[in-house]
Amino acid sequence: MAPDDPRLAADLLPVLRELRPHLTADLLRDVYAEGHPQGLRFTAAYTGEGRCAGVAGWRILALTSAVRKLYVDDLVTAGGARSAGVGAALLAHLEARGRALGCRVLDLDSGTQRTAAHRFYLRERMDITAFHFTKPLD
Repeated sequence: MAPDDPRLAADLLPVLRELRPHLTADLLRDVYAEGHPQGLRFTAAYTGEGRCAGVAGWRILALTSAVRKLYVDDLVTAGGARSAGVGAALLAHLEARGRALGCRVLDLDSGTQRTAAHRFYLRERMDITAFHFTKPLD
């Protein structure tokens, strides 16, 4: 979706807020306006009734560690659509996109408290390969 797509606030934001409750329509617009030139993209999964059931925020990165990878910023399925294959479909789409774009790996970070998500990632044959360290910059 392009940064000016009205579905970002109308459809994707309510689903993204399940993972990122701090997001507002204005903040999402601003982040995407800055992130889009850096490669940030959003992909959404819709139900047959036209409701947004899942969202993936992702980008392609060039790094010395992986050379080229598809990094998933956000992968979230709407609460009412969980365990229906939406997350698996989004992840499969991202894997195919990454392969088509010459990526060597697909990476994502997941908060340590998100144990249900971790079970899903392990079922999808993802490995835990690193610790992610953070230091706030006040």
